[in-house]
Amino acid sequence: MAFDGEYEPSKWDWVAEQAELYERTNGTEGNTLRDTGMPIIVMTTVGHKTGKVRKVPLMRVEHEGEYAIIASKGGRPENPGWYHNLVANKTVLIQDGPEPFETELRLVDGDERAEWWERAVAAFPPYAEYEVSAAEADRVIPVFISKAV
Repeated sequence: MAFDGEYEPSKWDWVAEQAELYERTNGTEGNTLRDTGMPIIVMTTVGHKTGKVRKVPLMRVEHEGEYAIIASKGGRPENPGWYHNLVANKTVLIQDGPEPFETELRLVDGDERAEWWERAVAAFPPYAEYEVSAAEADRVIPVFISKAV
């Protein structure tokens, strides 16, 4: 997968600034969600419509070398924009420290999703509230899992 195309930063300034800081410092700065102390990763995708490279900081949910990518959008009724990039192309870059690595994601459901959801809530407790909000809108928050690295 080519991630060397034109980069288009997020329209949300804090997202673009955090991704830039994280990458520029090889993960030594900008590596937590604002002032919470909760660790993040940076995921790079390619836009399914534009073909532009997109980067987004996400909560770090890791288990035995695999990562969960939680498409929560804070529990809103719709999926985040980058969700559509993953549906179109499941190959992404994940940066958790100094070096990004390429991996393929898969959407999980059933017992496997439940297991990963527990890990996600343990890593970032607000996910529990997001799940309730999303359910009120008849949305199940998508959970993608990377291949082990």
